[in-house]
Amino acid sequence: MYSLTAQHPITRTWVADDVRLKLLAEQHGMDVVLATDLGIATQRAERFAPGQPPELLLNRWTAVGDLHAMLSMRYEGGDAAKPFVDATPLSRAVRTDDLPALAQAATAAYGVLKPRYVRLWSAAPIGQFPKTGVDRRFMAGLVSELRNHLKVPAELTFAQATNLDNYPRAVAAYEAIDQAHPNHPDQARIETAEDLAESIEAGLLYDVLVDGQWAGYVGAHVNDETLGLPAYVVQEFILDPAYRGRGYGRYLPALLANALPDDRPILLGVIHADNRSALEAAKASGRIDIGGWFQLPL
Repeated sequence: MYSLTAQHPITRTWVADDVRLKLLAEQHGMDVVLATDLGIATQRAERFAPGQPPELLLNRWTAVGDLHAMLSMRYEGGDAAKPFVDATPLSRAVRTDDLPALAQAATAAYGVLKPRYVRLWSAAPIGQFPKTGVDRRFMAGLVSELRNHLKVPAELTFAQATNLDNYPRAVAAYEAIDQAHPNHPDQARIETAEDLAESIEAGLLYDVLVDGQWAGYVGAHVNDETLGLPAYVVQEFILDPAYRGRGYGRYLPALLANALPDDRPILLGVIHADNRSALEAAKASGRIDIGGWFQLPL
């Protein structure tokens, strides 16, 4: 099971170890299923690797020196043209000297499927592992602390969303960012209308208002399976282009924290390491980088 010692030290003060171990075990339950269920493997082979034996798509618990890793064949965004190997469940924290052997193990297991990289998770900061690529970072903070971290400008407010009338404007906002930043589609995509409708039903989607005018969406969902943390996870975070560039992004976590129920102590969001402006806004809001994925090229 993924070791608690691999987690960021500050998060060990947020949740009791026994609670977190239970959540981590639940989180990785599907990894075990995917190592043994030939029915699921058959479906995955038909979708992603036609003509290949289903057994090839099974997860593999692999020894790499004194490190054990659950290797899993994955596809970015469900795109068969973007294969990679995930090695997130580990027996301990990954080290730089583990990387060559991990690359060899991934190639031995799935090389015929031509994965482009191995994805690993570490609590280490960006740049810790030489000759690797960046991926998404986990930005988190205690809801109770985020509520008062910054004084929110008076014109910036939240209202609980009751419909998706402004969804086309949110889609247009993403399209505008994509045009200005060609790499953005690989870093963030708008949630579907169906998913945001579920957030409305759960009372966790909010309209961002500036002087009473709609300026964007911020939404969250409940997820106890992210790093074994009982958290609200940011689901949607978008500002209309007319309201970007004013520094409002840093205040939205405080508004969200104040709007959220007290059921879970942590607010967590995932931001791509190349999205520097979003990372800086998250840090300014009071959230901290508690680790993230990185990519080991194959």
